[in-house]
Amino acid sequence: MALNPQYEAIGKDFVSQYYALFDNPMQRPNLHSMYNAETSFMTFEGTQIQGSAKIMERISNLSFQKITRAITAVDSQPTFDGGVLINVLGRLQSDEDPPHAFCQVFVLKPLGASFYIQHDIFRLAIHDSA
Repeated sequence: MALNPQYEAIGKDFVSQYYALFDNPMQRPNLHSMYNAETSFMTFEGTQIQGSAKIMERISNLSFQKITRAITAVDSQPTFDGGVLINVLGRLQSDEDPPHAFCQVFVLKPLGASFYIQHDIFRLAIHDSA
């Protein structure tokens, strides 16, 4: 398969759609359709999870309700199988917690005329300053 020439637009559109669902507690369960039942992986703050059911279990067990997010940068690259690698940098604030920088990386895998999230890595940018 060839490189997808629309990788930048796909990356930006995906990020917009993903966070619109994630950041709205009523829409968050709809993220399930973005992951594959078996071949999706998520690493959330160092914990690796496989499969859409376990990923959604982790997402639904997050303790916050409200998220305010500002995206600083979305960098995308095409993959050789027609997919897209996406790196997101930004700040988020959950409920009344202080805002924190975050980084999230996605690998979108082609599936017919669409994509699913094959890999998802999320980290808050919190450093020990002891």
